[in-house]
Amino acid sequence: MKKFGTIVLGVGFFMLLVAGCTNTMETPTTKVEEYLGKYQRLDDDVSTQLDQVLDDDNTMSDDQKDQYRALMEKQYQNLSYKIENEEINGDSATVDVEIEVLDYATTIADAKEYYQEHKDEIEKENDQEQSDNDNVVEDAVEGTEEAIEKSAAFIDYKLKELESVSDTTTYTITFHLTKEDGEWQIQNLSDLDLEKIHGLYEG
Repeated sequence: MKKFGTIVLGVGFFMLLVAGCTNTMETPTTKVEEYLGKYQRLDDDVSTQLDQVLDDDNTMSDDQKDQYRALMEKQYQNLSYKIENEEINGDSATVDVEIEVLDYATTIADAKEYYQEHKDEIEKENDQEQSDNDNVVEDAVEGTEEAIEKSAAFIDYKLKELESVSDTTTYTITFHLTKEDGEWQIQNLSDLDLEKIHGLYEG
């Protein structure tokens, strides 16, 4: 799987804290629905974690961060899902979910390939000072993918391309839960599963 760089995967690695009151009607499925609903509603947990990721990022300008925030909020609000299966075995359970998200991963991969082939044209179009990208250009010639991803011109180009994404893709995620003190708790999702939720998984 290709690396998408710090600015894109930052959000992909955060963990949401799913809190809820004990409910006698709670099931593993309703817990997963609550979790995914937090994304769809742009719950405070989601917004706070997104703010933290952007605060920690040192590759994007403030304007780029605003664009990125809007893109992720659009992703969350367009997320849809279907519960495929629930299996309970004592205090352990799994819930299989098919999610549908905006296909950011394909656009990012295409943008990177296009940028590599049309770098000078894109930098000129985005009015980036050559000095801002001198080190990036040199590293890119040597095949350093990370250098391209940190280029101000590439970030601008990628964000612009992501704004027009309307195609969706589907993934399957298996949520693992355990019952603790009578309440179902979702175990931490893998990084790959989080990438799926954010539309960043390429595989």
